[in-house]
Amino acid sequence: MDLEKSPAERPAVPAEGCLTVAIRLPVRIVVLVLVVPVRMLWDALVVGGRFLRDTVLRPVGRVFQWVAWAVFVWPWVTLWRYAVVPVGKALAWLGYVLLVVPAVWMYETVLTPVGHAIAWVARGIGAGLMRVLRGLGAGFAWVLRGIGAVLAWVYAWVLTPVGRAVAWLLRGLGVGVGAVALGAYRVVAWLVRHLIVVPALWLYEWILAPVGRAIAWAARGLGWLVRMIFTGIGAALYWTLRILLVLPALALWRWVLVPVGRVLAVVAREVGDALGHAWRVAGHLSLAVGRFLGRLFRWIFVEPVRWVYRSVLTPVGHVVRDTVLRPAAYAARGVGRVTRQALATARESARQTRADIRRMLFGTPREPERVPLAKHRREPGAAATRTLGSSTTALTKD
Repeated sequence: MDLEKSPAERPAVPAEGCLTVAIRLPVRIVVLVLVVPVRMLWDALVVGGRFLRDTVLRPVGRVFQWVAWAVFVWPWVTLWRYAVVPVGKALAWLGYVLLVVPAVWMYETVLTPVGHAIAWVARGIGAGLMRVLRGLGAGFAWVLRGIGAVLAWVYAWVLTPVGRAVAWLLRGLGVGVGAVALGAYRVVAWLVRHLIVVPALWLYEWILAPVGRAIAWAARGLGWLVRMIFTGIGAALYWTLRILLVLPALALWRWVLVPVGRVLAVVAREVGDALGHAWRVAGHLSLAVGRFLGRLFRWIFVEPVRWVYRSVLTPVGHVVRDTVLRPAAYAARGVGRVTRQALATARESARQTRADIRRMLFGTPREPERVPLAKHRREPGAAATRTLGSSTTALTKD
């Protein structure tokens, strides 16, 4: 695809300077010589760490896990399963027999009848109290109605005329006091206007305003003079600092620091590229050396061990499995089966013993009363049949 493009459409390759080309080759050679041993040492450490993890740390961790489970977890599980749970069940059964059953009997045979009697007595007492309170309420209502009628007569024939007379008197006094206050207000306003406001306006217009304008003009002139003085001093300081500090610093930055920085940037970039290139080359070399050592280890150690395992240990293991392990496993399964049957028989015997003791102490539990199917479903018996005149149908039922 790149060959079919015209020269104008091809991406332009950035040109490299002679300084970059001159720095690149020696830097890459030096870095490659320094990095190859480090990369090979790093790869050796990685392989050793993986081998140590797979062959030592994981088996040792599994052994520690099994030992921790056997030492810390299994005893507590056994204690909970074979000691705490049976004791808890026995205590729960004793609590039920000694507390719940007597409490239920007490509630059903003693507390319920006593409560019904107390409720009946309380209902009778409440009905009597309600009748008494109803009679007292009617008497109090009659007395309150009489008092209300007397108070209404007093309000209509005594308080209302007295209140109207007092309101007329207060209205006349209010009109007189308002007239006097209005006259006094007008007199005081005329005196304040001609004695205070008019002289103050004349003083402001003919004395204070001209004096204030003169003071403001003098302040503006003084401010302009001070501003011009500080402007001149600032300009002098600006040009002095620019000539003595800014221009030399700018020349140093432009003609010294920028070229040196560019050279250092090129060197740093080339060193970084050389490190990456050398690390990749060292990786390929380390991979080749590792493969050679791996094949050598396989030829010297792994293949003989595999041959011994396949040719010697596997037949011996099959013989041991067929002659020793399988018979032992069959015998262990038979012992386990016999043990489970014995335990099941013992549990069944214990269950029957508990049931017999419960029947001896509390008797046989009462069987629930069976409801006839016809009564439960509201259906007629077997002898009766549905007719249009009977009330057993949904259409003719009352």
